[in-house]
Amino acid sequence: MIWSRLRRGRSTPGLPLPGVCGHRRHTLRTARLLLYTPETKLDLAAALASASDPEAQRWLGWGQGVLTDPRTREALLQLRPGDAASRVKSREVRRLLADLYEPGPDDGEILIGVRLDDGRYAGATQFDPGTAEIGGHLAPHARGQGLGAELFAAAALLAHAHLGIRTVRAGHEPANTASGRSLTAAGFVPTAGPPHHTLPDGREIEARWLQHTSPTPTTRCRGAAPAEGQ
Repeated sequence: MIWSRLRRGRSTPGLPLPGVCGHRRHTLRTARLLLYTPETKLDLAAALASASDPEAQRWLGWGQGVLTDPRTREALLQLRPGDAASRVKSREVRRLLADLYEPGPDDGEILIGVRLDDGRYAGATQFDPGTAEIGGHLAPHARGQGLGAELFAAAALLAHAHLGIRTVRAGHEPANTASGRSLTAAGFVPTAGPPHHTLPDGREIEARWLQHTSPTPTTRCRGAAPAEGQ
């Protein structure tokens, strides 16, 4: 993409412009979502807020680090990446907006999802190059609308067409039928995998696994390289 720090200053971060991806920075667009590598710490805070509610944590089990205050979560999810700092009253939000995000050498790939209809933060998806596994979540206002399929399809496209990964996997708890339907709608098919999975908070759950394969993976982005063994 054209990562538009030259187009806009820190105080007015609009949405990224689709285009050629730069090293470790990607952008994708689906029918209803724009997904891009975080640019500011506000992007990351909003992604955290979108999955910190009890319903999401029932399945994700992050344990420490979630935003427990519902008012804080809602305040973050009312924001848009394109909101100018001059229109944001909170000093903490303005600090997050001004603090740029730089991917670390050991970080996985994360894409922030934004709704195209109203510009609000909608969730995020992650890809772990070490395991070739994806994950993702949607904000409460974005659930139940078929956006999960677009989110997971974008994660698969990132791996196949940007990072040169042939096969990606995703797991979900059998009772989490919404995730199962979204993955299936995104083109994932059942595959073998460990019957149990331990969540970050220590809970052990049953697991079902699916995979998505591309016959022609490529490294479309500058600086991207396929993971070893993929």
